[in-house]
Amino acid sequence: MGDLVRVGVIGVGALGRHHARLYAQNPSCRVVGIYDTVPAAAEAVGKEFNLPVWTDWEKLAAECDAFSVAVPATFHGAATLPLLEMGKHVLVEKPIASSLADAEAMVAAAEKNNVVFGVGHVERFNPAMDFFEKYAARTRFIEAHRLALYPPPRPGSYRRGTEVSVVLDLMIHDIDLVLTMVDSEVERFDAVGIPVLSSSEDIVNVRLKFKNGSVANMTASRVSQEPMRRFRVFQEDCYLSMDYAKHTGVVLKRNRLGLARKDVSLDEKNALADELDNFLQAIIATRNGVPTQPRVTGAAGLKALKLAIAIVDEIHRYNEHYGFNFAACQAHEFAKHTDL
Repeated sequence: MGDLVRVGVIGVGALGRHHARLYAQNPSCRVVGIYDTVPAAAEAVGKEFNLPVWTDWEKLAAECDAFSVAVPATFHGAATLPLLEMGKHVLVEKPIASSLADAEAMVAAAEKNNVVFGVGHVERFNPAMDFFEKYAARTRFIEAHRLALYPPPRPGSYRRGTEVSVVLDLMIHDIDLVLTMVDSEVERFDAVGIPVLSSSEDIVNVRLKFKNGSVANMTASRVSQEPMRRFRVFQEDCYLSMDYAKHTGVVLKRNRLGLARKDVSLDEKNALADELDNFLQAIIATRNGVPTQPRVTGAAGLKALKLAIAIVDEIHRYNEHYGFNFAACQAHEFAKHTDL
């Protein structure tokens, strides 16, 4: 028992609840406890999975080696920085933070305190990505669609994810994947987006051009009637199309006779469970004298955030240039959620 990683979970809402559940099933760790600013939420999750509930996060931190932080994005910095400064290993949900200042401070704190620091870009652990990374080198064009239903209301708070733009909420998954697939710097990009139901962008389209000539076209929406998570890659002699949700896809590869088709049935696996185990194994390796970081490092999370924020800034410049004013929509959403 003494060798097990002692973990805690801060924030046990929609995602944090699953962090707590999966840690409880992992043989490499022991869940010391969970904490949430909404005591009733913590009590419900604690009862569901038979986990200790703490009402003081600092006392919980004193008993833990590592944490998952799954609070709203605008609180990632405030929740994560103190833990890193205390020398705790941390896996923070995506995006790494809602501001560059917070993200940079978090990465610096992790480096200063020699701790394991990961960011929850869980799509890196999707079986589709395992396949894509084998064929990354000659990528020329990527097309990504990530469409979701508008999230349900949460009493007294924003609907889940809508405290930030859909770029930081959903598209950042594909930003991270594209930056993983294309080993080149972004040369320029065009971005458009508008709020529809929330106070920030709900639908966005971005076209990225890289210095090596590769191109990526990404669309993200949280106001779709038909959810979709598709990622298509066009290479010099190959086309790969994957449906993340269905774990299926197709590969078309040029040969001497024309095109050879291969249908791909991706092995089912729990991407979040793999992500958490990757985090725990990095901690164990570091304990054993082999400094190790998770697959998605704090630096990778920061890189994705920098591009995401640049995209949001460009959308705002575009809308201002053309005189698009969404203040009325924003005021309406603010009034709605404060009346809940």
